[in-house]
Amino acid sequence: MPPVESLLVLSTASLVGLAMLGGLAAWGWSGWLRLKMRELDARPAGSELPAISQRIDLADLKERIRKLEAIAAGVDL
Repeated sequence: MPPVESLLVLSTASLVGLAMLGGLAAWGWSGWLRLKMRELDARPAGSELPAISQRIDLADLKERIRKLEAIAAGVDL
């Protein structure tokens, strides 16, 4: 059985290491949030483009309308 002092040193070192990792993760998260806030602030308000999924949905709807108009006109696609 190992001496109690070595277990105490090992557990203390592990706890300090875990606290350092937690602090580093919190610091990184805070930096990432600041970066995202800067990106949002730097974007002009009126130049917002629709998301890519919305663009794809819009293109799909335009294609369906084109096909329905062709069917209504009697044109075979």
